[in-house]
Amino acid sequence: MKLVKIGMIGFGNVGHGFIQALIEKKAFFRNELGLEFLITSITDIRYGTIYHPDGLPLKKLASAHDFYEMDPSYFRDWNTIQMIRNAESDVIIELSFTDLKTGEPAVLHCQEALLSGKHVITSNKGPIALHYSMLKGLARDNGVKIGCEGTVMSGSPALRLAIDSLLPTGVTEIKGILNGTTNFILTEMENGSSYDEALKEAQRLGYAEADPSGDVEGFDTAGKVAILSHLVFGTFIKPENIERIGISDITVEDVQEALKNKMHWKLIGSVKKTENGVEASVKPIMLHEDNPLANIKGAGNAIQYRSDLLGEITLIGPGAGRKETAAALIEDLVHIFQ
Repeated sequence: MKLVKIGMIGFGNVGHGFIQALIEKKAFFRNELGLEFLITSITDIRYGTIYHPDGLPLKKLASAHDFYEMDPSYFRDWNTIQMIRNAESDVIIELSFTDLKTGEPAVLHCQEALLSGKHVITSNKGPIALHYSMLKGLARDNGVKIGCEGTVMSGSPALRLAIDSLLPTGVTEIKGILNGTTNFILTEMENGSSYDEALKEAQRLGYAEADPSGDVEGFDTAGKVAILSHLVFGTFIKPENIERIGISDITVEDVQEALKNKMHWKLIGSVKKTENGVEASVKPIMLHEDNPLANIKGAGNAIQYRSDLLGEITLIGPGAGRKETAAALIEDLVHIFQ
């Protein structure tokens, strides 16, 4: 049995979902995979840091809304960097907020963990989209690894499928619906809602933030396209330099007219190899109903790979959610430690 000690940065929805997944699948991890996971430390910008070298009680963590519900003896007067350095852990799971302009503070957290000889797993797009080469070099130099499956399609294995399986077949193009919020809005507009009505419903259901610009203007998708370009094609493109058009100018009349012609509007993130190098874009595109991407409804995600030997392969699955992102973290844990 291999014991894996985990330090976590961030105690939000994804963190709670991850802890719940560890509880639900504990017997499977032990009996089928030979792995036992312990959460030894958690630090959160609002609640501070808790730590126990033999593992924090998972069931209490799963039901807790903040650290003040925990045993006071667990509290430590550590900031995030001190936790990374001082806590007994094999891997740091980085779940802080995403910044696609600088990647901070997640980049600093990842650097410190790698320099401390600890593996890093993150669902945070910022450090992977902007600084993957630097972080990968640090990992190599310190004999550890980086897991980032959750940065593109949550638990749906978009990166692992491409990198571990499809690269030898000659991948030439990747495109997909990589943002569930925009796909939900466009689906609602197909059902007759106006853009504003669909956006309000997305916000009510928790798909869209109070400020939805990161989704509807394509910034989130651009970050994911940058990650695909870097990890699959080896070409670094800043998200801000990717051609980007959002969906806010699409009207219900546009959507309904497309339906009459068996077409569907979708926000498509794309990256492909050309004679002039790698080209990337994020923009609304009309797709014929015969295209698998055209039939993705609601908040679903899907990604298509085109390769020389296999032609077109489509992966359909969830692209967000606490349980779904927790699945990505676990996929990376098993990949690193089994």
